[in-house]
Amino acid sequence: MTRPAKPAVFLDRDGVLNEAIIRDGKPCPPRDLSEFLMTAGARASLDALKSEGFLLVVVTNQPDIARGRAGRADVDAINAKLASGLPLDAIEVCEHDDEQCDCRKPKPGMILRAQQNLGIDLARSFMVGDRWRDIEAGRRAGCRTVLIGDGYGEEFPCTPTVKVACLPGAASWIVDQSRLERDFVKKLSELKVAIFADGAEKAGMLEMYAKPFIRGFTTNPTLMRKAGVTDYESFARDILQAIPDRPISFEVFADEFTEMERQARNIATWGKNVAVKIPITNTRRESSIALIRRLVHDGIRLNVTAIFTLDQVQAVLDAVNGGAPTYVSVFAGRIADTGADPVPLMAEAVRHLTAVPNTELIWASPRELLNIFQADAIGCHIITVTNDILQKLSLVGQDLCDYSLDTVKMFYNDGRAAGFVL
Repeated sequence: MTRPAKPAVFLDRDGVLNEAIIRDGKPCPPRDLSEFLMTAGARASLDALKSEGFLLVVVTNQPDIARGRAGRADVDAINAKLASGLPLDAIEVCEHDDEQCDCRKPKPGMILRAQQNLGIDLARSFMVGDRWRDIEAGRRAGCRTVLIGDGYGEEFPCTPTVKVACLPGAASWIVDQSRLERDFVKKLSELKVAIFADGAEKAGMLEMYAKPFIRGFTTNPTLMRKAGVTDYESFARDILQAIPDRPISFEVFADEFTEMERQARNIATWGKNVAVKIPITNTRRESSIALIRRLVHDGIRLNVTAIFTLDQVQAVLDAVNGGAPTYVSVFAGRIADTGADPVPLMAEAVRHLTAVPNTELIWASPRELLNIFQADAIGCHIITVTNDILQKLSLVGQDLCDYSLDTVKMFYNDGRAAGFVL
């Protein structure tokens, strides 16, 4: 069995773990051990991160090797000095002086290499650096990013997740985020509503599969197209091989009911954990209820999707009563987009479903983490959640006064970085 991926903290070397040498006004790496000086609090900071369960990986550009300004032996000696004094799990080095190099930051090659070697969950990981290349590499790898200092006045193509003054500040912030997320995961495990991940990118789906609170998966043709999927069945079978033990919904994409039925019966053969998504109508507003009734009473597990009204809910319940297990997917988020509060409708839908025991209600298309707790409060069985929403886990339980201050700091720092004047 594959071991669950671990979170990591990726750390730039020069200016983060050891002091950068300023030459001609620019930060540079030490040329040899005579110039090496570890930054204040480095050992204590990394000990705190290690005790929190993070893998610690150095990712450092060392183009001076290619430029002939530093010897590989000197770079290796500095890295060895760091490894002897800090609880590091790996040191990744790019010694190239080529912007096209896959491992040279701002490209994420060193981070991705470490991910493969160590089994790292990038979505739960952090990149700590003092220059824009570090922040951009972390962003491209899907990590949260921490900038130490002011970036030496360089222009940043992206905004770091947070800015701090020093490495101890970075470690403290990361530890706080980790504990908040752990508390939130505990809260999730106590919820009655099941969380299904909604998406069609294999890497993202596997990241969610590693999380014990993700109980199933949903996808649709729109998400697949956005993810660049070109062969529907090959993609689906690949996902089912990787995720064989949690329910996954795949949707038909035909508009004529005869073809919709053929696709549904085919999809149903792909695995015991498959539910076939059938839209409540076709594009001509013709009801799918007759097809739904036929399929579910032939033993095909369904996910009836794109439902917006209680009349549609009741029509589905009348059709599937006594048949195969069926998800009733109400698009609460899209209902909210119209200015209507979806909570009363969803609560009433829960009441309707109690009379049909082979059904479960899905709160589909949520817009924020709050929807998870709303769905749980009304007794909804399942809520689908995208990776984007799950990235906001660190905000759950955050002190609102502190969050207010963080927001003020963001406005201030971005105004300074933009060089605005009046």
